[in-house]
Amino acid sequence: MPETERIWIIGATEGIGKALAREWADRGASLLLSARSEDKLRTLVAELGRQHEMVPLDVSDRRSVDLAAQKIADLGPIDRAVNLAALYDPGKVADLDPDTAAQIVAVNLIGCFHIAQVAPQLLRQGGQLALCGSVAGYIGLPQGQIYSATKAGVINLAETMRAEMAGSLDVRLISPGFVDTRLTKRNDFKMPAMVTPQAAASSIIRGLERRSFEVHFPRRLTIPLKLLSSLPYWLALRLTQRLSR
Repeated sequence: MPETERIWIIGATEGIGKALAREWADRGASLLLSARSEDKLRTLVAELGRQHEMVPLDVSDRRSVDLAAQKIADLGPIDRAVNLAALYDPGKVADLDPDTAAQIVAVNLIGCFHIAQVAPQLLRQGGQLALCGSVAGYIGLPQGQIYSATKAGVINLAETMRAEMAGSLDVRLISPGFVDTRLTKRNDFKMPAMVTPQAAASSIIRGLERRSFEVHFPRRLTIPLKLLSSLPYWLALRLTQRLSR
């Protein structure tokens, strides 16, 4: 990694994003840290050091994203941009509040689209843009509801960006499994192969240093789900229906 690599982390104050910020800071990177909460950003910068910059934004608000992008542009080109901002609300589709569903779509999918549009203008030639999907986006699973649908959209968006930006940017997809965060604590079912945010951050950094398009972990969970999603519908749906019982 370059000695003074400049990295923009969106969704930096919670879970994986916070763990990533800590590990990259320990490795000597210069960080641009974004999230909605200015108080949490201020606390994180105080912890990591004043050489890092806080850039508050709301990914669902395009004006907010554009203002943040202008501030970053004034500071010079960046080497990586990683979008981890997301909302989650477990439960069945029939039980989800429509306003909550709209907010999840606005943050997880439209927000990711906003970052995918502005980040290429801020990255150096050949820089890296990483969008965070989820193994929940591989195939529709019980209680995945609108969250899984938005993550399927992010996967598709990352694939499209990879093709469109070939030769100018290094576009990557991050697909975590279950990570022990504030969001997953809301689940009322057994979550297999759970990892800590610190382990997730280490897996992401290792993966982004390699050449593969997708960084997915832990493989004891992701590989079976990839196999499930590759099955014909008559068999895959029969198996997912069993999970809802």
